[in-house]
Amino acid sequence: MNRVLVTGAAGFIGSHLVEALLSRGDEVVGLDSFDPLYPRADKEANLRESRANPRFRFIEADILATDAVAAELHPETIVVHLAAKAGVRPSIQDPVGYARANVSGTASVADAMRRARATRLVFGSSSSVYGNSTPVPFREDAPALEPVSPYAATKRAGELLLLALAPLWGLKVAALRYFTVFGPRQRPDLAIHAFARRMLRGETLPLFGDGSQARDYTYVSDIVAGTLAAVDWTATAPVGVEPYNLGGNRPVLLRDMVDALSAALEIEPSVEWLPMQPGDVQCTYADLTKSQAALGFWPRVGFGEGIERFVEWCNVRYARQH
Repeated sequence: MNRVLVTGAAGFIGSHLVEALLSRGDEVVGLDSFDPLYPRADKEANLRESRANPRFRFIEADILATDAVAAELHPETIVVHLAAKAGVRPSIQDPVGYARANVSGTASVADAMRRARATRLVFGSSSSVYGNSTPVPFREDAPALEPVSPYAATKRAGELLLLALAPLWGLKVAALRYFTVFGPRQRPDLAIHAFARRMLRGETLPLFGDGSQARDYTYVSDIVAGTLAAVDWTATAPVGVEPYNLGGNRPVLLRDMVDALSAALEIEPSVEWLPMQPGDVQCTYADLTKSQAALGFWPRVGFGEGIERFVEWCNVRYARQH
């Protein structure tokens, strides 16, 4: 049985991961500060099932409270650090807040591990680190030095910070570059969830660009499987940082995503086309060669199936009757 600390445990990915860790018999400490990006009640609901498990304990704290984080660690604890300010567009309005949470917060988690002599870390990074200048499909050995949003810059900064600290403190780090995760409990500000709510309310969809932007959508259960594999990888990993792509391996055009979602919801949306937003990348596409070899990762849920599963959850979440 592993003892795992999950930061951001009440969030979309974090809550699914906590349930998976508990299901396989691990002991889990969840930590979350309930950042107000979306309602606390939604995050509390995410934790409802896990709170009933005697192997789960929850701590409400900010990751910048280094002493509080360190108090939950011992040398054998594995840390999965998912807590962060998320979202490209909000980061443009609040670069200081994003740097504080995502860079200083990561430094705080690493420092807490140093104090406790813990060495195994899985860091939730992002495909946004590749920017627009990296050739597709994105490979982990790309320089990734031209982010196009403050959010992307803070995620790459977190990776680089850990790259500097790992050899100094003996850290064994898997930096997981998540590609557009979707599924039940998805953050309400993300496109699929936001568009679904607008369609259900009969509202117009604001679509930015010309519909040719593409995202490598990845279903949440695949992300959780890859993250669990990374947790286990740290047991025998060398000191240092290894980046791994976790993606769906298939870019989907914006207009095709909207078509798939509207078909699953059985709603024909009204669309308003708007200029491309600053900070958005044109295409994301994961090369999974390295992740498959090291973690045995390969996505199992296709985009169409994932949309159907998401819509099933959505219909229950918003009490929609057919």
